Amino acid sequence: MISIRSQREIALMRQAGHINYLTHQELKKHIKAGITTGELNDIADKFMRKLGGKPSCLNYEGYPKSICISINDEVVHGIPGNRKLKNGDIVSIDFCVEYKGYQSDATITHIVGSVSKEVEDLVINTEKSLYIGINEVKPGAKVSAIGKAIEDYATKCGLGVVRELVGHGLGTSIHEDPDVPNYYTNMPTVLKEGMVIAIEPMLTLGKRYVYLKDDNWTVATDDGLPAAHFEHTVLVTKDGYEILTGE
Repeated sequence: MISIRSQREIALMRQAGHINYLTHQELKKHIKAGITTGELNDIADKFMRKLGGKPSCLNYEGYPKSICISINDEVVHGIPGNRKLKNGDIVSIDFCVEYKGYQSDATITHIVGSVSKEVEDLVINTEKSLYIGINEVKPGAKVSAIGKAIEDYATKCGLGVVRELVGHGLGTSIHEDPDVPNYYTNMPTVLKEGMVIAIEPMLTLGKRYVYLKDDNWTVATDDGLPAAHFEHTVLVTKDGYEILTGE
């Protein structure tokens, strides 16, 4: 069932989104060669709690950490631990923040040091595809328009679009209806004022195919080529949209 949020709920989700945004900004200060993914996890956990938020990922369906950190060929759900970041990595940091029972979800892919022009373009164009998708959001628009816009841009850039993972609604739970694919489907779902969705393109430098690693969480590309991931929580407003996890 798709929920339409009240003004009270939207205010709480806006605050959850703001804490999410501030936590991402704090992490940016620490992302450098030599830091471990576990250290980044602990920084995020402490910071969001200080602001009154809770890490929704922690213990979600058994997930053992507060944030997801996926490196290079890892697309999503990488588990933080002792792995150290190194020059030339790209690092996707994805997490949800709960505030007074309501959720926000956002992801940023960071470049550590210097990377090839090809990998840099992957990161830049994945972020661009997010905003191209968001630009389709308005009352009366179909959810499928978001996926088509993202897929069209990714195809133009020669990038693969992961199909096994999609965006989603959210509210009191991390994952709610509707699904928000990053590729065109003929799903009839129409956006309405008060809906809140997470839009999250996951694009690959090579083929779109992925597999699940032995930890039963981390999803990586079949061909071992890099992937990038960007995400915002977006409210459908009377005239268009509001990014709840933006500045």
